[in-house]
Amino acid sequence: MTVGELVKKYNLSILSESDGLNQEITGGYVGDLLSFVMAHAKEKMVWITIQGHINTIAVASLVGIGAIILAEGSEPTADMLEKAQENGIPVLTSPLSSFEIAYRFGMDQTLGGIG
Repeated sequence: MTVGELVKKYNLSILSESDGLNQEITGGYVGDLLSFVMAHAKEKMVWITIQGHINTIAVASLVGIGAIILAEGSEPTADMLEKAQENGIPVLTSPLSSFEIAYRFGMDQTLGGIG
């Protein structure tokens, strides 16, 4: 499934568009502790977090994250969105909690879910 397909299927809002919307997603990671995400997330994953600042993009870029979903309607800073554009990382948002987003993705067989 591509990032763009994920946006449509789960009614996510796009805050930062890029060619990254065409990227295939291989899984997901939920976490707010940046050092832990750097150590455990994998390339082409969707990262679900509430961290809406520029350091989030630095970590996503380092890891090769396919897209960032800001949970609970978390608001990104302007410099985060600017850096996301520069790095081609889509930033998405959802009013749902990280748990609810992860649960829905986990139940989706097209995302390699458990449902």
